[in-house]
Amino acid sequence: MNTRFSQEIDRLTRYQRFKTRVVNIGDIPMGGNNPIRIQSMTNTPTMDTEATVAQTMRLVDAGCDYVRITAPSVKEAQNLGVIKAELLKRGYSVPLIADIHFVPKAAEAAAKLVEKVRVNPGNYVDRKRFQEFEYNQMEYQAELDRIRERFSPLVKLCREEGTAMRIGSNHGSLSDRILSHYGDTPMGMVESAMEFVRICADLDFHDLVISMKASNTRIMIQAYRLLVDQMENEGFNYPLHLGVTEAGDGDDARIKSSLGIGSLLRDGLGDTIRVSLTEAPEAEIPVAISLVNAIENLRDHDPIPTLARLPINLFEYHRRDSNKLLTIGGNNVPVVVGDISNQKLTEDSILNSFGYHYDLVSQTWQAGDTGSDILYFASNKHNYKLSENTLELYDSATWETLQAHTNRVPLFNLSSYKSSEKHHDLMNFILVGAAVEIDKLPDDPTIVWVVSSENNHILADERRFILALMNKGKTQPVILRNQNRSQSRDDFLLAVSAEIGGILNDGLADGVWLRSKDVIPADLNDISFGVLQASRSRMTRTEYIACPSCGRTLFDLEQVTSQIRSRTSHLKGLKIGIMGCIVNGPGEMADADFGYVGTGPGKVSLYRGQMVVRPHIPQSEAVDSLIDLIKSEGFWVNP
Repeated sequence: MNTRFSQEIDRLTRYQRFKTRVVNIGDIPMGGNNPIRIQSMTNTPTMDTEATVAQTMRLVDAGCDYVRITAPSVKEAQNLGVIKAELLKRGYSVPLIADIHFVPKAAEAAAKLVEKVRVNPGNYVDRKRFQEFEYNQMEYQAELDRIRERFSPLVKLCREEGTAMRIGSNHGSLSDRILSHYGDTPMGMVESAMEFVRICADLDFHDLVISMKASNTRIMIQAYRLLVDQMENEGFNYPLHLGVTEAGDGDDARIKSSLGIGSLLRDGLGDTIRVSLTEAPEAEIPVAISLVNAIENLRDHDPIPTLARLPINLFEYHRRDSNKLLTIGGNNVPVVVGDISNQKLTEDSILNSFGYHYDLVSQTWQAGDTGSDILYFASNKHNYKLSENTLELYDSATWETLQAHTNRVPLFNLSSYKSSEKHHDLMNFILVGAAVEIDKLPDDPTIVWVVSSENNHILADERRFILALMNKGKTQPVILRNQNRSQSRDDFLLAVSAEIGGILNDGLADGVWLRSKDVIPADLNDISFGVLQASRSRMTRTEYIACPSCGRTLFDLEQVTSQIRSRTSHLKGLKIGIMGCIVNGPGEMADADFGYVGTGPGKVSLYRGQMVVRPHIPQSEAVDSLIDLIKSEGFWVNP
C-alpha cells in the first residue's frame, strides 16, 4: 500500500486540518474551511411527530447543527416530511438526516424530503447473517454488480434532489462478503465504504460524507487513518464524520468518546462529530462542543520539531518496546501515578482516594484493582505502612535522606540527575519537557522518562518526544505527566482523554500521571484508569458497550443500562454489550463477553460473544437471566 498518510509526518507535529471538499447540507455547509459541525440523533419513535419535533428543537437549542432521525421503513421515511414541516412552522430550519438500514426504498423516499441520507454499506444491500461464507473472485464481483444495481437509484436521486449522503461503515455491521475477504478489521471497514464511494464517483455524485464508527477506539482510529490514506490514493477528499459508537454512559463514555474523536480532531481529521451517549440526546451536545472548542487552542501552537522518519505503522497496533524496570515497562501494563504531594498525610482518607484500603491481617495499606501503582510524595515524609507492591516516588533531594529501600525511588530533573552522586540501583525517574533535545539525554537503562509538555498541542508534542526516542533507539519507559491546567473537572477529563489516550492508543506510553489543582484526587485516579481502559491498555473495570438509543430501540436503554451497571460494575475487566435493536447488536458486540439485545417488543436475546444463547426472553426477566448467564460461564464474583 502507498501509505501517503504515514509519510506525511508533518501532520503528527503540526496542527493542520485535512482539507476536504465542501458538501452543502441544507444551508449549513460542511468540510473545507467551515467549522467542525455538531450533530446528534433523536431517540423518539419517528411516527411520534410531536415528540420528535420537540426533541429536535431541544437539540438545536443546545447547539446541534444537524439532527438525524431513524427511518426503518418507508412509512417513517415519509413522516420525515411531516416532521420537517412542523419544525419550519416553529422557526427551526435545521437540516435533517435520515438514518437508513436494510430498506433502500426508505432511503429513496427520504432523499426527496430531507437534506441528507445516511446509509450503512454493511446492510443497505449486502446480506449479514453472522455466518461464514466463502466468495471466489467471480462471486465477489457478482455481489458488487448487484450492489451497484441496487444502490445506483439512490445515488441518482440524491444528485437530482441536491440531497447529501453519508456512507457510514460500522465495525459491527460489516457484511459477510467483506468479512470473507478482509475479516473483522479496519481495512474491511474502509473497503466496505469505498465500494459505495466509487459507485457514487462513477455516477458523478460527490456530496458525500464518510464515517468509520466502532466501539473499540483502537479500531476506530486505525480505520479513519486508513480511510484518509485510501481516499488520497484514489484522489478523493470527502468530509469525515467522527464518532465512537456504542460508547455507553457516564464518565467512561465521555472518556472513550474523547479519546477517539478528540485525538483524531487534534490530528486534523474530522469535519463533523457525534458523541454517542446512552443518555438523553441533549446531554451529548455539551461534550461535543467542548471537544470542538479544544481544537481552537491548537491553531497557533508553538512549533514542534518534525521527525526524521516515522518509526511506527499508524495502521497497526504495536506496543513500543521498552525496558522492564520492576513493574514498569516491558510487558507490564501501563502504571498510574497518584500525586499525593499536596495532600495532608495525617489523614488516612487520602489513601482511600487513590484506591487503597487498610488490610488488618497484614497491617498494611493495599492497592485495589484501581489503586495507584506509584505514589508521589515529593518532599514529604510519611508514616504509612504501604504494601511492598507500591512504589514510593520522592523528589531526589528528599530521597537521598531516606533509608534505602527497593520501592522508594527518586525523581530528578536532567540537571539534578547529572549532578547527583547517588542514583537508585534499579530505577530513576527523570522529569523532562517534551521539547528536550533527544541527543542530550543520557542512555542509562535504569531511567524512566516522565515527559510533560508546555505546548498547547500536548498530544503532538509528547508523541513526538516518544517517536524521537524510538528513532534514536532509546528504550527507557515513558510516563506521561499532564500539566496543571485551570479547567473544570469535565473539561479536564475530556482533554486528557484525547491527549494521553491518543498516545496510549498507539501503544507508546508506559504510564500516566495526572495533576490538577481543580480536580479532586479520587477523580484524578478514576480518570487515569478510565483512560487506560478506554485505550484497551489496562482493563480494571466492567466495560459497557451500550448504544445511544434511537427510534428503533425496543426498550428503555438508559434504565436497563443503569440496572445492569448496578449489578455488574464490580466485575473486573468484563465487557457487556447493551443494544436497543439488532442493527449493530451482534456485530458491535464482537468485542464483548456478553450481550443484551432487543429483538422484538418486550423481548430480549442474550448473547455469548456473537452467539445467541438465550433467545427471546421476556424483558421483565432479561436482567436476572443475564446475571445467571454470567454466573454459569464462570465470570461472576460476589461484590
